[in-house]
Amino acid sequence: MVDNRFATALVIGSVLALISAVYIAAAIGTDHWYEYRSLSEPNDTYLHSIAPASEEFKTEDVDEYMYSRALYRHNGTIGLWRRCIRVSHEGHWFKPPPQDGEQGALCVSFSLKDQFTPKYTQIGNHNSGIDYVRTYLSRCQILLPFISLGLMCFGALIGLCACSCHTLYPAIGTGVLHLLAGACTLGTVACFAANVELLHVKTRVPELSPNGDYGWSFCLACVSAPLQLMAAALFIWAARTDRTEYSRMKMYRVA
Repeated sequence: MVDNRFATALVIGSVLALISAVYIAAAIGTDHWYEYRSLSEPNDTYLHSIAPASEEFKTEDVDEYMYSRALYRHNGTIGLWRRCIRVSHEGHWFKPPPQDGEQGALCVSFSLKDQFTPKYTQIGNHNSGIDYVRTYLSRCQILLPFISLGLMCFGALIGLCACSCHTLYPAIGTGVLHLLAGACTLGTVACFAANVELLHVKTRVPELSPNGDYGWSFCLACVSAPLQLMAAALFIWAARTDRTEYSRMKMYRVA
């Protein structure tokens, strides 16, 4: 028989764990981790100067320096797996461009190769040395959120086993796994923020400086981490306290 206090803690912990899983999954799948806001009116002049019709930005294997400068020049967003900019619709020989400055999103997914390509000390210069700090930050920000989701799923399986066994003690394992998942989510947030700031420092020039802020996808990941930690605390507290009271009751009956 489970005490009402422990049952309530398990229910609240399960709800928090579910919400955190939804948040981190949404953060992984969306592109608004960082949002760039151009200080000038967005136009295609810069992209046309580096490649006709924005072909340079569309290429998956484009150099990091090139697409970063395009993001700085346009109103764009960047996520863990995709980058997007706002570009004006081009006119045709039979149809002039729209007068209202209508814009559309141009999005390109990062290839798996690009995600694990080493970062260089000088952005865009392959002959410079490898920047190991940014290299491992980039790899960690990709791997850690998936590890976090995997740990939560494994913890949910342990919780189901605990329910089938009619005991709360395996919930300690669920709590520990959610604690590790929360640490991984915090690591994801820290790695992404550090990587973005280092990139801005290395690519900042007087005539074109990055201007923007962290987006709602980043905020979802930030909110997911404390939810995971709170769920872990509830699971561990319920399991440990229930085990302690059961041991005391058993000792009392023996006495």
